[in-house]
Amino acid sequence: MRSTAGSTAPTGTAMRPEPADRVRRFSTAERWIHRTTGYLMLVCLVTAACLYLGPLAQLVGRRHLMVTLHEWSGILLPLPFLLGLGSRAFRQDLRRINRFAAYDRQWLRAVRRRQTSYAARPAGKFNAGQKLYAGWIAGAVLMMMFTGLLMWFMGLLPFISRTSAIFVHDLLAWAITAVVLGHMRKARQDPEALLGMRTGYVSRSWAQRHHAKWLGEERAKTPAGTDDRRMT
Repeated sequence: MRSTAGSTAPTGTAMRPEPADRVRRFSTAERWIHRTTGYLMLVCLVTAACLYLGPLAQLVGRRHLMVTLHEWSGILLPLPFLLGLGSRAFRQDLRRINRFAAYDRQWLRAVRRRQTSYAARPAGKFNAGQKLYAGWIAGAVLMMMFTGLLMWFMGLLPFISRTSAIFVHDLLAWAITAVVLGHMRKARQDPEALLGMRTGYVSRSWAQRHHAKWLGEERAKTPAGTDDRRMT
């Protein structure tokens, strides 16, 4: 079986054109990283509630099991991120998140001024709020792991008291709970964004409204007169 003239795909490779009204937002690897991290975070928060809140602790019982699940879900939390570094798409998105452009500052000014028009809030693949959230949650998770290890191994750093580690750990746990709930609420308010994380694709009209800078980049990468195609 021969390949079509001008085709760059290997002979015999099945190709699927992208729908004209859809654009690829997240790769399969990125969606699995997000999903697995979310599940581990959920286990962390639920088991923490079962350990911290008296009535819930009495209802659930099995404290040793809750402690074990909490400790190991916390330790494994960075694992999806570390494994995801093998994905080129994930590394590219990390670079996007780590860069603040002039239009990101414009987005933040618009939020402070309560300007809600799409033109007032320009964004690349990730808006300024998403970039701040990603940076904050990454730092918070690292601090939670650090204080958790100090609580688990009490002699690890003798000059830091266990009481101080518990205080910081509990305070950050409440902060993370509030921020994650806010993140989930925002996701529920935007079904198209939720669909993009679930399927990997979003409508071009949605991308034009919310992430016009990114859509422009995607168009610039596609040579004129060619179809967007993805390998299955």
